[in-house]
Amino acid sequence: MVTISINDELRQFAQPVALEELLLDYRRDNPDLAFAVAVNGEFVPRTQYAQVQLGDGDTLDIVRPVGGG
Repeated sequence: MVTISINDELRQFAQPVALEELLLDYRRDNPDLAFAVAVNGEFVPRTQYAQVQLGDGDTLDIVRPVGGG
């Protein structure tokens, strides 16, 4: 069992999961949502999503831009 923290919420998966796959699932519920991603505190460029595998104990932060003035 693989446990990954996603925005401070623990989720379990049967096996390691690709970041791109996990984000496709996330976007299904939020298709127009703009966001940035950090894995274990490191920003991941969108062009690298397909290469990142998430494993047991990894931390994923999905953050949305905040507008203001």
